[in-house]
Amino acid sequence: MKVITSLCKHQRFKRTLAEYRGNLYRIAYSWCHNPALADDLVQETMAKALKNSSQLRDPKTAKAWLYRILSNCWRDHFRRSKDTVDIDDVVLVEKTTPESHHDRQQIIDRVRNAIACLSMGQRQVITLVDLEGCTYIEVAQILDVPIGTVMSRLSRSRKALKERLLEAEVQGGSNVHSLRSVQ
Repeated sequence: MKVITSLCKHQRFKRTLAEYRGNLYRIAYSWCHNPALADDLVQETMAKALKNSSQLRDPKTAKAWLYRILSNCWRDHFRRSKDTVDIDDVVLVEKTTPESHHDRQQIIDRVRNAIACLSMGQRQVITLVDLEGCTYIEVAQILDVPIGTVMSRLSRSRKALKERLLEAEVQGGSNVHSLRSVQ
């Protein structure tokens, strides 16, 4: 009976891999812009996933697990193909100046201060969605609130954040374009 159960799991896993193959290819292609390399990366990802299928504990996390394998394959590709450069041929040019770094830090500080003025619920939602990239469903699960609550809090917090930042711009007399360049 164990053999049959194992075989069924293996077949389900193969179907899951087949479902995600297109997604994996699109991600790989968006990273490398080379169809052949993207196909190779997906092939390597699929082979590693099949080989290590026992490491996937929760089938619900298969998508993230496969993307992680793809990311590792992409990183490994760079390690293998890293060209060496003669240090004498390298031209050292600093693209950021102390002034631009300072201006950027001021903008970051204004945004942080504006976020700190939001209510805790709004602050949690905006940081999880906009800074950490969590989905609405993930945020709803994390905060244990309905998804509608997440969406309304996010809308209100973005509006409040925008108002606070515009207020800070008017009070600070800073150039309005500086805050927009960060967005």
